[in-house]
Amino acid sequence: MIEKAFTGGKKYKTWLIFLLAIIAGGVYQYSIQLQEGLSITGMSRDVSWGFYVANFTFFVGVAASAVMLVIPYYLHNYKKFSQLVIFGEWLAVGSVVMCVLFIMADMGQPQRALNILLHPTPNSILFWDVLVLFGYLFLNLTIAWVTLRTEKTRMEISKLVKFLILLSIPWAIAIHTVTAFLYAGLPGRHAWLTAIMAPRFLASAFAAGPALLILLLMLVKKLTYYKPEKEAFATLGKIMLYGMLANIFFYLMEIFTAFYSNIPSHSHTFTYLFVGLDGYSKLVPYVWTSVVLGFSAVFMLLVPTIRTNHKALAVASLLIFISTYIDKGLALVIGGFIPSTLETITEYTITGPELAISAGIWAIGALVVTLAYRMTLNVRQNM
Repeated sequence: MIEKAFTGGKKYKTWLIFLLAIIAGGVYQYSIQLQEGLSITGMSRDVSWGFYVANFTFFVGVAASAVMLVIPYYLHNYKKFSQLVIFGEWLAVGSVVMCVLFIMADMGQPQRALNILLHPTPNSILFWDVLVLFGYLFLNLTIAWVTLRTEKTRMEISKLVKFLILLSIPWAIAIHTVTAFLYAGLPGRHAWLTAIMAPRFLASAFAAGPALLILLLMLVKKLTYYKPEKEAFATLGKIMLYGMLANIFFYLMEIFTAFYSNIPSHSHTFTYLFVGLDGYSKLVPYVWTSVVLGFSAVFMLLVPTIRTNHKALAVASLLIFISTYIDKGLALVIGGFIPSTLETITEYTITGPELAISAGIWAIGALVVTLAYRMTLNVRQNM
């Protein structure tokens, strides 16, 4: 079946070449980073996690969101998702691949990742994060591939695959929960030291993931023969709305706790993010952009006629994707380092090499999803 992923017209092949060019640029910049070290990035002693980890954190959520298609279809027999589930699983595969690559880029020396295998430490959250990520990658890759093959041969899904599908549901929750523990388990970072970090991660994931899936499916609908049912889009819009409402609610709870308790270490980060702190305010425009886009999308989705209008739904999905990307990426990760444990402020600026390497990883994810979607569509077309 894999050969069907490379079958397409001139525009499709041009798109593949474009992605490969971006990947090549990222690889070149990464080779420079390997030689010169992480000094070419905007990270420092006070801000030791930057754009790479921000992207990693966000796309773990996008990967986990595949479960929002699996649960309605496999547990509640929601037939409208029957043709969409595999696209969510392929999106999860591409997202996990990106997550792994972002972590490799952030480590500086990729061979250090071997220490996790050569010297496993079960008391480390990072060990469990790697375990659940690769496990989730295996589950979704296996499920999507076998599901597509059974469609092609018109056979029923085996009991083993059904078991893997059911296993992927708690596993999806686990990958984002364990990732949240990476933050919530650091006592020196008060902005992250909260028991609600994992629910916040899951809520934002169940908003951002469906948003990206809606945008991709609408693109597929425009460029190919495949026409997903309108009701399926509307249901995804509802899931996205509920996830975003929960995300906003949890965030407001964090703000209330930080300021009503009047504990400076808990409130300083939010002060920096929304109005600036001691003259430093680099992230303020981004945070308010996230707020405006997020609330605008929620107000749009609350209107049923807008949810059922594809153009309006696409706009709302784009707004939620950008909003959660800023909130869960730049604001959460970088904002958590301000102020530092020594009560100093060191702001972070993304550098050109970081952007190029990140663009290369984004292109790899896009390439994986493009090939997987093309293969699926070609197999179904020839059935």
